[in-house]
Amino acid sequence: MTVAAETTTAGRTRAGRHAVVGKLLTGLAWFAAFIFFAPVLWMLLTSIKQESDAASSPPSFLFSPTLDQYRAVFTSEAGAYFLNSVIATAVSTLLVLALAVPAAYALSIRPVKRTQDVLFFFISTKMLPVVAVIMPIYVIAGQIRMLDNIVTLIILYTAMNLPIAVWMMRSFFLEVPGEVLEAASMDGASLMLTMRRVLIPMVSPGIAATALICVIFAWNEFFFALNLTAANAATVPIYLMSTMTSEEQFLAQLSAASVLASLPVVLAGWFAQKQLVRGLSMGAVK
Repeated sequence: MTVAAETTTAGRTRAGRHAVVGKLLTGLAWFAAFIFFAPVLWMLLTSIKQESDAASSPPSFLFSPTLDQYRAVFTSEAGAYFLNSVIATAVSTLLVLALAVPAAYALSIRPVKRTQDVLFFFISTKMLPVVAVIMPIYVIAGQIRMLDNIVTLIILYTAMNLPIAVWMMRSFFLEVPGEVLEAASMDGASLMLTMRRVLIPMVSPGIAATALICVIFAWNEFFFALNLTAANAATVPIYLMSTMTSEEQFLAQLSAASVLASLPVVLAGWFAQKQLVRGLSMGAVK
């Protein structure tokens, strides 16, 4: 009886310690999340301030909220910048998926000789600094009269995101059981039918995750847009930079524009979070 009581007491003690450690880890996780979210919260608060309150030192925590900065953004020429970003991001993402899915299929399910060399070539293009290629791209775009053209950004964003998309989609295709493809082949399904009815539904979370990654990279891209556009094809990051002038720093208006610029990507990630988690976790557990 004494041994059993001691065992029960020891078990309760260990359970109590585990509960305390769990609560500490949970509190630490919430604290870390708040630290990461604090700049976003500060940007939101600044966006509903007047410029005088936003530029005050020390910062003012008691102020009258206003939407004047958002009205200023909507009444400016921001719509053209947002439209350019939407077009460049959406079209380049669709092109990336149209090219990456069949390429990943060929490199995973039907590999050939030198497949590893092909994969290394794809990923090696991401190792080259962007600043090292901007001059030849600028010269070529100028010679063919494609500077300040949204088509140029679409081509560059497609080339920028294609290597990582191929690698991601290949990892998703590798998780497809070979028996499924054998069954489809025995049923007489053609390659296109197998892709449309079997493979695409099975890797749809991976496609959603890849598409979201491409959207984030294309939407936030700044270097190409800065150097290759002027007035007609400038995107949202260029608009954000234009709100900072040498005469005055419009911090509140910049914060409002930043909130609006972040909103599409945040909403896309929010609505696609299930597919994103499933897609990024495919192959994580064997």
